[in-house]
Amino acid sequence: MLSHFTLGRHHDITDRIASADRAGYDGIGLYIGDYERLRRDDQLGLLDDLLAEHDMPLTDIEVLRGWGTVGLSDDTYAANEATAFEMADRFGCRYVQAIGDVVDDVADAGRRFGELCDRAADHGLFVGLEFLPFTNIVDADAGRAIVEAAGRDNGGLCVDIWHHTRGSNDLDQIRRLGGEQVVGIQMNDGPLTPTMTEDYVQDCLRYRVPPGDGEMNALEFVTELLRIGADVPWQLEVCSETTWDRPGIEHVTASIVGMRRVLADARAALDG
Repeated sequence: MLSHFTLGRHHDITDRIASADRAGYDGIGLYIGDYERLRRDDQLGLLDDLLAEHDMPLTDIEVLRGWGTVGLSDDTYAANEATAFEMADRFGCRYVQAIGDVVDDVADAGRRFGELCDRAADHGLFVGLEFLPFTNIVDADAGRAIVEAAGRDNGGLCVDIWHHTRGSNDLDQIRRLGGEQVVGIQMNDGPLTPTMTEDYVQDCLRYRVPPGDGEMNALEFVTELLRIGADVPWQLEVCSETTWDRPGIEHVTASIVGMRRVLADARAALDG
């Protein structure tokens, strides 16, 4: 599955969908802000037509932030959530991503996440809670505690190899997960040492490479996810400034080729 940020934030929608089709992806994700841009520009009909022409499902929605610290009375958050649910209803999406910050109390964070999951369930959505070292959900253990406190069948973790490696880099945290707790996986690769040490967010949006082409030991990460029984679509989120304002086909093809190679090697390692 081609995650939204593998290409530029507002990458041309025609090229985005055509490139995903040509490279062999099974679906795409879309950023709420880009959907809102298309809606403002009266291009939702174009989006519908492109998805139908390429038989390309829109499966994933990025991203809900604010659910863990504010109530639905916050106009900005409420509008973003409403847009996410509009997308889900229009396209039959499977998944919406949620990130922190959250309130400090795990029980309260779990309650809020559970309430988000309940609202999302009305629109057929799984909710993936992504741990990010620049939020206070810093690693898989922290995310798992919130997911378990919520106790919702449609709520779980999103594990992204970038944030795992740049955060705890502790595979035991992945091994402690139940496979059913993983509802999203985002794959990429990159250098172990940050390129932009002063800005984590910009660093992770600019310097990712296809799985297997970097230093993050994608093979071991994928092998452990398969070992615990994680069984969800593999989302490729290979953010790279080299793709900004350029046709997407070369980058999205290299990304899926790398992912297929890592998956094949991981399955062979388990079988062996």
